[in-house]
Amino acid sequence: MVQRTPGSAFTRLIEIVARLRAPGGCPWDREQTHATLRTHLLEETYETLDAIDEGDDAHLREELGDLLMQPVMHAQIAEEENRFNIVDVLDEISDKLVRRHPHVFGEITVSDSGEVLRNWDAIKKQEAGSRRQTAGNATQEADSALRTPHSALDDVPRTLPSLLLALKVSKKAAKVGFEWPDIQSVMDKLREETDELEADLDDTQRAGEELGDLLFTAVNVARWKKIDPEIALRETVARFQKRFAHMEAVAAAREIELQSLSPQQWDELWNAAKEK
Repeated sequence: MVQRTPGSAFTRLIEIVARLRAPGGCPWDREQTHATLRTHLLEETYETLDAIDEGDDAHLREELGDLLMQPVMHAQIAEEENRFNIVDVLDEISDKLVRRHPHVFGEITVSDSGEVLRNWDAIKKQEAGSRRQTAGNATQEADSALRTPHSALDDVPRTLPSLLLALKVSKKAAKVGFEWPDIQSVMDKLREETDELEADLDDTQRAGEELGDLLFTAVNVARWKKIDPEIALRETVARFQKRFAHMEAVAAAREIELQSLSPQQWDELWNAAKEK
């Protein structure tokens, strides 16, 4: 039996995707663009997270494959448009990993992971400066008065899920000094935002703004305590689903319609589910 290698397995995937996109291939795959695949990329990412949470290797292997197909598909589309190909993508990430790990591939010495992250950020800033310099040279004839200064928050992708976007923006702001002095100050701000939301509940637009402020402050609490808010909320929703399913099962066993339950009965079922 011929031993498969990562290279041969990856090449097979690339060839399959190319065949799907080729004339006579799959009509659905041939219709896809970078824009239409955005939703699928996000869905595959979350399905992979679910598989990680389950701890099921077979499911995780499957979802990682689905997720891996997405960049291969995007690279194939770009190659058809003579923009770049999968080799360019692989070279880009390989070069970046070597460049940003001088403590592994160079002569730099680090003491811990914190120093690794500080070096990583410093190298990213150098790279961003080089890119801006290149872009500036290419457009030097443009009116400089129309250019907006680079913001410390510009590099955060706006398409991130809201909680992750809020976390990354708050981290960036904190790194340049926009920060609370301690966790108690963040908690005070959280209570302040809660009071402001309650005061504006009769005004839908204002309530929406205040709810956004409250959520953003909650994300900062998570940042201070080194909690991933995206994962924390997902785990809360998962617990809610399990408890709700238990309530449904108990109600069904008692032959009770959920819609007929009183608030007190709902509380009793909920508390029983929590104990379970």
